[in-house]
Amino acid sequence: MSDQILALDGLRELADNSFTFAERVGYLKKYGLHSQSFSTLQPGMQYFDVPGIGYLAYMRKWGGTFVLSDPVCAPENFSVILEHFHNRFPNACYIQVSKPVVDFLHLRFGLYGTQFGSESRIDLRKWSLAGKKKQILRTALNQAEKSNITVKERFSDDHTREISEAWIRTRKCKSNEIRFLIRPMEMEYRENERHFYAYQGDKAVGFIYFDPIYRNNEIISYVPNISRANADFRQGIFYTLMAHAMDVFKAEGVPYLDLGLIPLSLDATTEHQESRSLKRLLHLVYEKGNFLYNFKGLEFTKSRFRGDGFKTYCCHKRAIPALEFLAMFKLTRLL
Repeated sequence: MSDQILALDGLRELADNSFTFAERVGYLKKYGLHSQSFSTLQPGMQYFDVPGIGYLAYMRKWGGTFVLSDPVCAPENFSVILEHFHNRFPNACYIQVSKPVVDFLHLRFGLYGTQFGSESRIDLRKWSLAGKKKQILRTALNQAEKSNITVKERFSDDHTREISEAWIRTRKCKSNEIRFLIRPMEMEYRENERHFYAYQGDKAVGFIYFDPIYRNNEIISYVPNISRANADFRQGIFYTLMAHAMDVFKAEGVPYLDLGLIPLSLDATTEHQESRSLKRLLHLVYEKGNFLYNFKGLEFTKSRFRGDGFKTYCCHKRAIPALEFLAMFKLTRLL
């Protein structure tokens, strides 16, 4: 056990919400390396704060406790926060976390760490549209040009809600926007958000909101957390917006572009700490559950950018955390 954990054992209790908002933002800018770090500031989150170390963000709904992403702290201090948080919430589920978090929770507390999906990162310093495997991107850009589509960066609301509501009506899940795993469009904290809009003539037909990813108070990447397209013009809008934004970020010297979560994009092999039962169930949901969410379509779209992929996990106490996953689906409003 690390000296830091032993030192913290002397604390009687770590109080939730002990940081001011400004302090929390300070930790985000220093340690917000995860693609969901910015989303930890979305409405409805609760916080487990460790002064001088960082914080962990979670929601408690329908009897479950759900942690979103890695702790916002230095990676060498993950164990500090996770040790104390688990002692307070031993039945918590950890959603979209990295392998170092999985390894600690599995070795220290025996939790399963099952792949939940994949993520992808693009090195903008090497980015180009050249190559046979990016033909679909070039085709989309050519179609957009023929349709007089232009892209502009704007921060004002340019028919955002109208486009979003029309887009939602075309989705598998029409009743509500997905939350928790995708932060809401309207957040009080919006510093360093980037908004790119696609126009056909004077009409806005699509947009993407990009969230910053930080390391040591510098933006090292952006992630497209929210994207929408006019229901009457869907073809190629996402690719066109992405290509334009990536060129802008590259020119600014931003080294990376993260594509965020690709849910249920799973490796065929099973790692030793994974729940085999849950992994089989998730494979089944991917194959048969497109009526819930367009898993295959999202995986195909993001794969066209040919980024470097890596796994993301969920950590859970039971081999089949049925009640916890039902609560999580309700939390994200997929059901």
